Amino acid sequence: MTSTIKKVPVSVLIPAKNEERNLPACLASLECADEVFLVDSHSSDRTVEIAEAWGAKVKQFDFNGYWPKKKNWSLQTLPFRNEWVLIVDCDERIPPELWQEIAEVIQNPQYEGYYLNRKVYFLGRWIRHGGKYPDFNLRLFKHCKGRYENLGTEGVRNTGDNEVHEHVILKDNLEDKNSPQLTAGHLKADMIHEDFRDIYEWIERHNRYSNWEARVYYNLLEGKEDDSIEASLFGSQAQRKRFLKRIWVRLPFKPTLRFILFYIIQLGFLDGIQGYIYARLLSQYEYQIGVKLYEIRKFGGQLNPHPQDVETSKSLAQTDS
Repeated sequence: MTSTIKKVPVSVLIPAKNEERNLPACLASLECADEVFLVDSHSSDRTVEIAEAWGAKVKQFDFNGYWPKKKNWSLQTLPFRNEWVLIVDCDERIPPELWQEIAEVIQNPQYEGYYLNRKVYFLGRWIRHGGKYPDFNLRLFKHCKGRYENLGTEGVRNTGDNEVHEHVILKDNLEDKNSPQLTAGHLKADMIHEDFRDIYEWIERHNRYSNWEARVYYNLLEGKEDDSIEASLFGSQAQRKRFLKRIWVRLPFKPTLRFILFYIIQLGFLDGIQGYIYARLLSQYEYQIGVKLYEIRKFGGQLNPHPQDVETSKSLAQTDS
């Protein structure tokens, strides 16, 4: 598809797998981009066909089960022709007013990267409360300065091949672990997050995410973080979230607390029946994380253990006793 829209010198990176329902609306919102890469994980639906019809460059990613995952591999590998890269998921849209702001900030950049605020829609309604808005994510940055953090979750089965909840770390020297992290600015216009897939897909996806979360909880409790963002109560939103998560993982009754926090304390009830359903699903999600954390601890740091691994774990426990 062709367009006479003035292009913004930004390269867009879209991670994808079987996203034929979300992709058309996403790509339609990216016509202002000078370049679009779709990094696919061998989709079995029309994802590649749709992407190519819109003029996106399609690359296939083969995950080896460890590190890096899809986004970091793309940042390290793809031949971007622009200095700035914008990360967009298939269920997200970049409206015209946000493109205008992006075009302005990259011409006179005060920062090496920028946080974008997301408006999350669920069952057709904007979830304005419950702590879902504002929801800033570092998505626009100079690709030579940013990489996704490694939270030590590589090798955990059934979590997928893409960085989902990891945050981007900005550094002048990405090879130097001691290089200080750079600050980022915040854009004013919102991006839109609306998944056109159904609740079945939401539950299936969060079943995978809970594997990842359980490992993150375990690593936090055991002090096994590696190459992650700094935790600070007075830092960026991502840093505050990391600070609060370190406290959260040690609290009892987290499924109930998560419902109360989202639905009552953060006024999720103002989002109607969609807010209630969302709160119940988040509570269920927290319960799944807790059960899988128990599984990891029971089997010596392993999730979904192989029977042989279970026997090994039992033998070690008997030896220790």
